[in-house]
Amino acid sequence: MSPQSVLQAAECLAAVVPPTPVLMHEGLNQQLGYEIFFKCENLQRTGAFKFRGAYYALSQLSEKEKKAGVVAYSSGNHGRALACAARLLNISATIFMPEDAPAIKQHSARDEGAEVILYDRHRQSREALAAELVEARGLTLIPPFDHPNVIAGQGTAVLELFQQAGKLDAILVCVGGGGLLSGSILARNLMQPECEMFGVEPAAGNDVQQSVQKGEIVTIPVPDTIADGAQTRAASPLTFSIIQKNVKAILTITDDELIHQMRWFAEQMKLVVEPTGCLAAAALPQLTMKQGSRIGVLISGGNVDLASWMHWVGSVV
Repeated sequence: MSPQSVLQAAECLAAVVPPTPVLMHEGLNQQLGYEIFFKCENLQRTGAFKFRGAYYALSQLSEKEKKAGVVAYSSGNHGRALACAARLLNISATIFMPEDAPAIKQHSARDEGAEVILYDRHRQSREALAAELVEARGLTLIPPFDHPNVIAGQGTAVLELFQQAGKLDAILVCVGGGGLLSGSILARNLMQPECEMFGVEPAAGNDVQQSVQKGEIVTIPVPDTIADGAQTRAASPLTFSIIQKNVKAILTITDDELIHQMRWFAEQMKLVVEPTGCLAAAALPQLTMKQGSRIGVLISGGNVDLASWMHWVGSVV
C-alpha cells in the first residue's frame, strides 16, 4: 500500500468526518516530562476511529456492489461504524457480532438499520459465517482491518493528528488486527518518517508482539481481556507486512492498567473512554524518550456500556 492512499481517503472523508480534538494535560506533561497530544477519536462519529475506514471502503464500491449490500464481522465499533456509513450511502448492511459484544455496540448498529447476527466467538468462525453469507446473498465483505481502503481510511486519524499537533517524536496506537496501526504508519511515512510508531495491545492478547518478535504471523486463542476491541487472534498478512517493517515496538498493557487509565481519563480529562481506547495512553510510562519529546496518543474509542464502565471505574482503589 502507498502512503498516498491515506491522502486520497482524507479527500473523500473531508465532507463527512468531522475533525476530532487534540487535548493536552499539563499535569501529566510535567509528571512524565513529555508534551503529550491526545487525539480524541472517542468523540468521532459513531464513537470511534472506525467510521473513517468504514465510510471510505463503502464509498469506493461499484454501483453494483452497493446495490447488492455488504456484510462485516466486528467486535462492535467497526460494525456500528459500517452500519452508519451504509445508512448514509443507502447500502444494506449485515453485521456479525459476538454474543458478548457490549450491548451499546449491538443496539447502535441495529438503530442504524443494519441486520445484526450474533455468534459465539469461542466456538464459531466469524470469517466462515461471513463467507457463507457472501456466497448465499452476493454481498461484499468489508472486514474490520484486512482491507486496503479500510486501512487508508483509518490512517486519516493520524494524518489529522500531524496536521493539528505539528512535529511529533513518537505516536502510540492501540492494536487489534492492526488496521489502525497500519494506516497510522502509512500516514507517518507520508508526513514525518522520522516519528517513531509504537503499537499497544492487551497483555493477554499479544499476538502482534509475538509476531513481530518471531518474524511471522502468530495466531492465539481469543484473548481474555476487557479490551473487547482488541480480542483478535492474529493480524492479517496485509497489516502485518506494514507493521513488521515500520513499528518501533509493540507494548502490552494489563486489564488493571486499563481500568486505572479509564478512571484517569474520567477524573482528569472528563472523558469516557472504552478499555481498548485506553491502551495507547496506558503505555506512556513505558516510553524512554528524551525529556521534552512530543508524543501523540490515539484515544481510539468511547463505546462502552455505562454499567460496565461504572463498575470498572468504581473498582479502582
